[in-house]
Amino acid sequence: MNGNENWGGYRVILASASPRRKELLNQIGIEPEIRPSHMAEETGERKPDRVVMELSRQKAEDIAAEYGAGTMVIGADTVVAVGSEILGKPGTPMKAYEMIEKLQGRTHQVYTGVTVLLCQGGGMTHGITFAEKTDVHVYPMTPMEISEYAGCPEPLDKAGAYGIQGRFAAYIKGIDGDYANVVGLPLGRLNQEIKGLLEDREDD
Repeated sequence: MNGNENWGGYRVILASASPRRKELLNQIGIEPEIRPSHMAEETGERKPDRVVMELSRQKAEDIAAEYGAGTMVIGADTVVAVGSEILGKPGTPMKAYEMIEKLQGRTHQVYTGVTVLLCQGGGMTHGITFAEKTDVHVYPMTPMEISEYAGCPEPLDKAGAYGIQGRFAAYIKGIDGDYANVVGLPLGRLNQEIKGLLEDREDD
């Protein structure tokens, strides 16, 4: 049986270029088509959970506009929050160093916003948007450890400048919440939300 049939037979489109999100969906038997949104990420929201929900919705709607009935589009966005500050992707080793310096020896939060849209044709969709939070505890790090990690390619394209599934795992003291959420997609919550969404469609 094709994995996509597990989600109501819908053609699944992942509106993200993240290989980590694709791998997570593969893990639960879903083989999504990759169609990343290239729209500018802009939001007037300030709270991290609202930021990621808004951006995930924008991405999903951008891609859903191109598809007809029988398609499920998944958009997602992840940020790291430490204190009142939201950390996105660093892009440069210098910014990665600055971000990791803020995270080391502390507890921070990872928020992933997810939007799932069922395309109905004629530009109409039926969907949900939600956010999941995971607390991540990081061991204290020396300036040398921070520099060595910030200087490798791994943190540059990741929210908060680290990948929990990569080399940075050496500095993770523990987490409270969903591990997959930190990687980029809360699989358990996503599955439950989609089940509810499909049941709503059956009841219509």
